[in-house]
Amino acid sequence: MIKKRLFFSMMAALVTFTGCTKLGPDFSGLTAPPLPKEIPADRNVSDDTVTEWWHIFDDPVLDRLVEKARKQNLDLESAGLRILQARAALGIGTGMRYPQKQTLSGGYMSTYQDRQIDSYALNFDMGWELDLWGKYARGIESSEASLYAAVASYDALTVSLMAEVARNYIAYRTTEERIAYAKRNIAIQERVAHMTEIQFNSGNVSELDMQQARTQLYNTRAALPALELSKIKSVNALATLLAVTPEEIRAMIDTHDYRRRDEIDRFIATGKKGAIQLVENEEALLDIAYVPDAAFDPHAVIDASLLMRRPDIKAAEYRARAASAQIGATEALLYPSFALVGNLGYNATDIGLGIGTAAKNLSVTAGPGFSWNIFQYDRIENQVRIRDAKFQESLVNYSKQVLQAASEVSNALNGYVLTRAQLAERKRALEATVRAFNISVTQYHDGLVSYQRLLSTVEKLTTTQDIYAQMRGALATDIVLLYKALGGGWRSGRGGSYLSEKTVENLKKRGVDWGNYLDENMTKLPEKY
Repeated sequence: MIKKRLFFSMMAALVTFTGCTKLGPDFSGLTAPPLPKEIPADRNVSDDTVTEWWHIFDDPVLDRLVEKARKQNLDLESAGLRILQARAALGIGTGMRYPQKQTLSGGYMSTYQDRQIDSYALNFDMGWELDLWGKYARGIESSEASLYAAVASYDALTVSLMAEVARNYIAYRTTEERIAYAKRNIAIQERVAHMTEIQFNSGNVSELDMQQARTQLYNTRAALPALELSKIKSVNALATLLAVTPEEIRAMIDTHDYRRRDEIDRFIATGKKGAIQLVENEEALLDIAYVPDAAFDPHAVIDASLLMRRPDIKAAEYRARAASAQIGATEALLYPSFALVGNLGYNATDIGLGIGTAAKNLSVTAGPGFSWNIFQYDRIENQVRIRDAKFQESLVNYSKQVLQAASEVSNALNGYVLTRAQLAERKRALEATVRAFNISVTQYHDGLVSYQRLLSTVEKLTTTQDIYAQMRGALATDIVLLYKALGGGWRSGRGGSYLSEKTVENLKKRGVDWGNYLDENMTKLPEKY
């Protein structure tokens, strides 16, 4: 009875002493490098604006692609499994608050010579180290920060995923627009080439004129296979991002009804063979509208604090927090450790003398344990120095991440503003080129300009239209890059699970006891870090 009281008294003392002192620095937040308070922009950009930014393109196909990617992307699924691993690692750290050693052992022995001896033994050993210096507390702190870093990394990947889906979709539509212009110009150049052949056979133009017309036509035709390959690459990229087949992507993309898409076909179909047709309805043909467009307001600013909510910056902050906690956990190894150790044992021996002789014993032992790495100070101190240097490195990486984010926002914003100005000039150039082409056709038929003059305007029309289509795609891409730089899209998955139903099902099938880790409320992404 006395031994039992001693054992439970030591247990009570342990609970009392676990209010420990944490060694090492307490994390107090990070100081970001200087940033501008406001960044000039072309619309009011707030936290709500960037949540589901792709809706500004008003393109239902893009909306469906983004939603499907968020649910099916394999990289995002891997990031969700890393969150699950971090949560389990936190469970390991939390478990260190309880007895770190529990051993149950038993044995049986029987020998026979002149007599039979049966011996039984059953022992339960337990060791519980007091966390006087915060070694385990700092470990929990580090694991918790690592968990939040994993969540933030998941969100950062979501930001990149949304941008990649939009970028590849815009690339596909841009290529479609370039192909549309190319086909229209091929139709024009085929008529020019056909007309020059007739005039060459009549002796009105030289063979040089005919061959130049053919060269122009063949070069424009040669551009089509490369553009078709670009479409294929965009489809394959989207298929990879959405984890589906290219056929499924094409089915999704080709269902959308684009305005003025038929203008090209009508232009080609109504052409008269042997005559060069004027570009009618110039305004409609200038804007085929394959590339999704987003209108920005002329007056606004970007709140620079949006940068600090970027998930990659939050991930860098939590990695620094985890590194800080590891300093104290390692420093605790320099100090003596105290533990409560105990044993509960049962031993019985039966000596077969024919008269039933037996001996039984129940024992309970408990007492303090003490250890100190006094001959390993140099090694441990260097481990502490390594941890401190790693923490300092994480601070440097955090500052670099913030500056990189500011640079990305500036590049994307200025890229959008300057590309928009460039596109406005390109549109004027295209309008002038179309007008020049129509004038040259009319004057050529009236005999007022030479064939070379006509051929020059045809070539300029082809080049100017292709550049204009590329600039429209570049402007839409700059908008995507701007919202990516602002961390747009990471909150779109809030309320959902970081694990797909299929993954949860596969984890459960293997028979591993996951406890409540796979419950719906446990796999939800947190609203706040």
